[in-house]
Amino acid sequence: MPPRQAYLHLVTGGARSGKSRYAQQLAREWSPTPVYVATARIWDDEFAERVSHHKQDRGPEWTVFEELRQVSQLPISGQTVVIDCVTLWLTNFFGDTKSDVTESLRLFQKEVDELVKLPGRFIIVTNELGMGVHAETAIGRAFTDLQGWANQYVASQADAVTLMVSGLPLPVKTPVL
Repeated sequence: MPPRQAYLHLVTGGARSGKSRYAQQLAREWSPTPVYVATARIWDDEFAERVSHHKQDRGPEWTVFEELRQVSQLPISGQTVVIDCVTLWLTNFFGDTKSDVTESLRLFQKEVDELVKLPGRFIIVTNELGMGVHAETAIGRAFTDLQGWANQYVASQADAVTLMVSGLPLPVKTPVL
């Protein structure tokens, strides 16, 4: 396996905790020309409005890619990149595999493994679904499990992890120097 080249920072937290804002702020501090990778599939008008709001938050200095699965195949080597977000990225794998948790996790982990082989600074945004209300359906609970395992995997690979709580960044894992 080639040596790891990436610096990986995971930003996690609940809904509306300030994760994306913090990740974008961090990226702008690291680079005058950051890259934003959107992993979302637009499925209704309300979500399209959310995406539009996120786009307005970013200025012209951002290069934006929309990629549902193969993030590691984008031309992002050597860049400062925000990948937003794991939840939507996983949703794409989960749908493609017809809700197969094991296969979705394998595909996701493979992408993370490929990503950390690239030189660059990668800020990955994710949600802590398990901190909220329990899903009412079996498929919802299966996805929550998938999200938790995916988050654990990225955190284990990350150089730094920040938990966002009410807009405040709380360091969970800091780089070892």
